[in-house]
Amino acid sequence: MSSTLPRDPYDVLGVPRDADETTIKKSFRRLARELHPDVNAHDPQAEEKFKEAAEAYEILNDPKRREVYDRFGHEGLRSGGMRPNFEGFGSLGDLFEAFFGGAGGFGGTGFGGQPGGPVQGDDAIIGLDITLAQAAAGTPEEVTFEAVHTCERCEGEGGEPGTAVETCEKCGGSGVLQAAVRSPFGQVLRQTACDRCGGEGRIPQTPCTECDGRGRVVKPRTLSVDVPPGIADGQRIRLQGRGHAGERGGPPGDLYIQVRIAPDEHLLRDGDDLVTVLDVPAPLAALGATLPVPVLGDAVLNVRVPTGTQPGEVITVDHEGMPLLRRPERRGDLRVVINVVIPRRLTAEQREGLQRLADSLTPENLAAPETMSAKLRRLFGGRR
Repeated sequence: MSSTLPRDPYDVLGVPRDADETTIKKSFRRLARELHPDVNAHDPQAEEKFKEAAEAYEILNDPKRREVYDRFGHEGLRSGGMRPNFEGFGSLGDLFEAFFGGAGGFGGTGFGGQPGGPVQGDDAIIGLDITLAQAAAGTPEEVTFEAVHTCERCEGEGGEPGTAVETCEKCGGSGVLQAAVRSPFGQVLRQTACDRCGGEGRIPQTPCTECDGRGRVVKPRTLSVDVPPGIADGQRIRLQGRGHAGERGGPPGDLYIQVRIAPDEHLLRDGDDLVTVLDVPAPLAALGATLPVPVLGDAVLNVRVPTGTQPGEVITVDHEGMPLLRRPERRGDLRVVINVVIPRRLTAEQREGLQRLADSLTPENLAAPETMSAKLRRLFGGRR
């Protein structure tokens, strides 16, 4: 690593100082999966992160290096010429080949798989837009997306039906070419996909006219998705095996559907509760009234506003919120925030009536069993 202050290799791999070889190797492979270029093309720091993990692994997996580090730290490794160096590799892919061979145990071979063998298809991720009412009710929805399919004409073989598919002479059917290269760890065997057969190991005598010899085609796929009641904005639904088709008989990937819930005109969601604001004319807030409150969809719920309701008070209606995602028989609550509306324009008659009311009010009419701090919390929504 180029950092002037390298991290503790135990911290990098997330293992205790007495970790055994198996624990160290398992932790490094987990990090390798997370940092592989196939899933980290968006992260410009992925190569440096892997170099750091690889350096930590080389230190802790070598008994002599580990002993020197435990006694003298990184300075001891430097002074003894035992510090790993990965600067000779041109890319993150080269680093993975040095450690794992082939494509680093990912992508073209499958982790721990054989080169040229079956490859699992990629996962697909799509978005689904629904309303808050649909999220509450749960709903089957159709989604259409571009997916990789196994070619039906050649059944994934790549050759025109009735024609031969021959073993690639250059790679002997393995799909990979091997060459010995020097590395900081000595000589390692590097594997690359065969440039003649594209890693397939076989070459169709006559390429399929449907897929042009690739064995797979891209076309729209339409599926019905059951959206569960109570799902939240941003959550994903996983459909196992409904992603892109695999190669050379490999299984398909998964389909992930990211749910996007459109803002509702009347309601806000707060966990499993729903929150709405009810405008109440000042006279009705003083007298008390039963008023309609719009809820999910086109439904309306009649809510009783008690006599003397104050601005900012909250009326809670039990079990009228969102269903719980994994327990849809239970629901959150509906919280109705009261907005007392003061009339702005008055007729002469209305003004006279209000004036008579104002003249008749006594301190007893306005008394409220609230402290000053309680009033401030109510008026400012609980903020201190």
